[in-house]
Amino acid sequence: MLANSTKKSGTQSIEEDVLAALPHFAPKAKRVVYLFMSGGPSQFETFDYKPKLYNMLGQDLPDSVRGSQRLTGMSASQSRFPIAPSLYKFNAHGQSNTMISELLPHTAKVVDELCIIKSMYTEHINHDPAITFFQTGHQLPGRPSIGSWVSYGLGSDNQNLPSFIVLVTKNGGGQPLYSRLWGNGFLPTKHQGVQFRNGKDPVLYLNNPENYDGADRREMLNYLNKLNSLQADYYGDPEVNAKLAQYEMAFRMQTSIPEVMDMSDEPDEVFELYGKDSREAGTFAANCLMARKLLEKDVKFVQLYHQDWDHHAALPNGIQTQCQKVDQGCAALITDLKRRGLLEDTLVIWGGEFGRTVYSQGKLSPENYGRDHHPRAFSMWMAGAGVKAGISYGETDDFSYNIVKDPVHVHDFQATLMHLLGIDHERFTFKTQGRRYRLTDLSGKVVKDILA
Repeated sequence: MLANSTKKSGTQSIEEDVLAALPHFAPKAKRVVYLFMSGGPSQFETFDYKPKLYNMLGQDLPDSVRGSQRLTGMSASQSRFPIAPSLYKFNAHGQSNTMISELLPHTAKVVDELCIIKSMYTEHINHDPAITFFQTGHQLPGRPSIGSWVSYGLGSDNQNLPSFIVLVTKNGGGQPLYSRLWGNGFLPTKHQGVQFRNGKDPVLYLNNPENYDGADRREMLNYLNKLNSLQADYYGDPEVNAKLAQYEMAFRMQTSIPEVMDMSDEPDEVFELYGKDSREAGTFAANCLMARKLLEKDVKFVQLYHQDWDHHAALPNGIQTQCQKVDQGCAALITDLKRRGLLEDTLVIWGGEFGRTVYSQGKLSPENYGRDHHPRAFSMWMAGAGVKAGISYGETDDFSYNIVKDPVHVHDFQATLMHLLGIDHERFTFKTQGRRYRLTDLSGKVVKDILA
């Protein structure tokens, strides 16, 4: 997997030994689809049912609950922290009798496939460091993303498509997304995520120039490969071979991309399953359907980003809108994967970078309120390969402010994801700048209680 060179360094030999040991044990998951909800969805309106709050509208959050926990600059100056119960009802669903918000009726239908983790926590209270931490294991930019680590360690099962592909919902608002969130960091560049875009050019610079038919492209690449090989032998720079591999991948993608992007062969019942938005390219529902097609082609890691969950004000309307955009697509993806026999070895993940506060930010009324960032307790879910189905894991207090049972840190989540792929997160490292790095940095433990 590392570039071959006639001048191998000791570090390269060590990295080759690390890769040769993978997978460390039999994997449960062959592929991953990660549905990232950027902005921090509120657990109160989705998965963490808190009935005692309904009789506490407007009461101050007890100081004993909040303690000395850090607040953002957006609510730290508030004179009061009035409790805001969810405007939306919860109901029990499935054989598991799991309480799910009325905002997620489609997700409720597949709840027995989900492992809902209600006790996630992180140290990062603002968006950029929090999302960077989730995606790369460190709050500062520059580290490899999860998908890049997976691509580097496990390679590709389809030589005609990238092993790590990114889809972003079009016209997203709220917090910005940066391409470094799917970057390769210090890993070889061939492992960076490739974003598929909407429109006639799903991958930039892939099409031939105007009036060029590409008939001699293979011959041109052969000569270019010879020149690059000479340069690689002379300088011993692995990035030369990485660039060579990218040229070859681009050549193969000129055929494979139009095929995988073509939705014309999907029957009407599939579009009905994913919802009417699935017929419009670039919507979250359409990206879920595209993710299924990519997973069928054995793409190792597919990342979907959906923005605009940052509801500091007018949360009831804002979260209703976002749930309507993602609910049916998420449920359809699970249903579709299961009926095609793919869910048993595909890991599906849903969640954002942190949760929201029980107290209202700004003006509070029974019909309207906002919620600030809350990193100390929030919810996400996993489904599919190797994960127990139909369970809720972890508990928060009556205010979903503190975790009272089975806390799961972001590094624990990352360690568990790697474990399901057959990787021991402590052994999977890369040496750069004088030290060995890993996705989980210096911590993280596998959450064994959620493993099937």
